[in-house]
Amino acid sequence: MTAPDARADLHFYLQSARDALLWKLEGLTEYDVRRPLTPTGTNLLGLVKHAAGCELGYLGDTFGRPSGERLPWLDEGAEPNGDMWATADESPARIVDLYHRAWAHADATIGALALETVGRVPWWPAGRDEVTLHHAVVRVIADTHRHAGHADILRELLDGSVGMNKNNTGMAPGDREWWENHRALLERTAREAGGPGAR
Repeated sequence: MTAPDARADLHFYLQSARDALLWKLEGLTEYDVRRPLTPTGTNLLGLVKHAAGCELGYLGDTFGRPSGERLPWLDEGAEPNGDMWATADESPARIVDLYHRAWAHADATIGALALETVGRVPWWPAGRDEVTLHHAVVRVIADTHRHAGHADILRELLDGSVGMNKNNTGMAPGDREWWENHRALLERTAREAGGPGAR
């Protein structure tokens, strides 16, 4: 594979993850995009905010290309885990706009530097902080796809919407009744496999 093809492949998978993550916000209320749906508070808007920060850090600061974006959740004394939820004054539009600016900045880095370019991750320990651009892009792709998977589950819990993207659900065909029967089959199977102690 030639370098331009590798770069195009990396960008394709990065952009598909970005698009999937943002698609999960569409059509939801302000409350639902912020709503914590797991015991650790995982929420859709927080996933987008986190992804924006990752791109600005790994595909900006790491390669000596700071974006100039102020990320208050990184300030001294900031709320712990502050990149995983949006404050009341951080509107969904503001977070999505930040993510779009992060994309543009990251894409400029990917376009300007050779994939073999070595950078230093500011928050990694000294002596173990070097990373190639190729590695950093793969890391961001993996992280974004992981969080897009989280978003898939959160969105399904909110309103039953599923799918990889607008044009491809990636799901088996079936109407609501089929899925209810399928879920019931899985529940019965789990109980049988779990033995007498299964609830």
